[in-house]
Amino acid sequence: MRVVIVTESFPPDVNGVAHCALQTARHLVDRGHDCVVVAPAPAPGNGADASAPCPLVRIPSLPLPGYPQVRVALPSRRVAAAIADHRADLVHLAGPFVLGVRGMAAAARLGVPAVAVYQTDLAGYARTYMGAGEAAAWRRIRSVHSAADLTLAPSGAALRDLRAHGVPRVGLWPRGVDTVRFRPDRRDEALRRELAPHGELIVGYVGRLAPEKQVELLAGVCGLDGVRVVVVGDGPSRPGLEQALPGAVFLGRRTGDDLARVFASLDVFAHTGPFETFCQTVQEAMASGVPVVAPAAGGPLDLVADGRTGLLVPPRDAAAVRDAVWSLTADPALRAAYGAAGRAAVEGRTWAAVGDRLIGHYTDVLTSRKAVMAA
Repeated sequence: MRVVIVTESFPPDVNGVAHCALQTARHLVDRGHDCVVVAPAPAPGNGADASAPCPLVRIPSLPLPGYPQVRVALPSRRVAAAIADHRADLVHLAGPFVLGVRGMAAAARLGVPAVAVYQTDLAGYARTYMGAGEAAAWRRIRSVHSAADLTLAPSGAALRDLRAHGVPRVGLWPRGVDTVRFRPDRRDEALRRELAPHGELIVGYVGRLAPEKQVELLAGVCGLDGVRVVVVGDGPSRPGLEQALPGAVFLGRRTGDDLARVFASLDVFAHTGPFETFCQTVQEAMASGVPVVAPAAGGPLDLVADGRTGLLVPPRDAAAVRDAVWSLTADPALRAAYGAAGRAAVEGRTWAAVGDRLIGHYTDVLTSRKAVMAA
């Protein structure tokens, strides 16, 4: 199968869309498929294209105003040219919004089936950043995804949202987790002593530091006796969060085995953002054997078994986050039980298993398209 992945983000970017696009490309290549990736160019001097598992077409881009970590692709004929030159059987659109819309239009002109992967809660972001605009965001989402042969939602909550807002032809495709990299035996006592020199229990957050993540909800956790909050990630909210979370340790961006070591060295993982269509960091914490506290909204509803692998709390409720964390820090046996159950729950969710499900979706789309053409 010849596949072109058109993605809004790709490494060296560190985010869910970039990571998922990379894992998808790797799996397609591993399964013997012929793959090309089209993605925005990274910031000058920040190239890491050697890690790409297949040919990579970079589109000139500019930083998003106010959020320079996000790059937006400029108009370019390279998208259509890449699809045509590769003689694609199918176009995979990762989080289509700007570049993906051009990929969708090019696929339609060329008569190539398109599978769109929904990954970002744009409506939630509109509420966060503009205080309004949710309806307009859903109109945009519906317009983009209605043109696809199939839209894949990463969680049950996202699938229900898409259907409720009129997006047709929606299926479910969750995300995988690297259970070899993220595992309990990476726990590092030397790192724990560095982060919590007085033997405090370590409660960690990993992710972007941006308004929609609502990391400030951890302020109450910072006030708990014998608890040290550790924040991993970067973004425009970091200066404000350093003031809002007294005593917290900010580690900046971590990746690869270094990130896995941090995950496994936590006692509790706390996620705060209510707008997650999936929430990969929750899976990585579970794979690391760490109990999870997360909002009962979006992707975490599929991932966290409340009272078995962690605790789900009302979204945007700082007191609920604090109390849930405290109940876990006060009970080592419960933490251990939740951590072990979390690891067991994700052991079958490898990228290989999830990638094969994606190829199954591709096959269904190609079969349906051939049936229509033959009719």
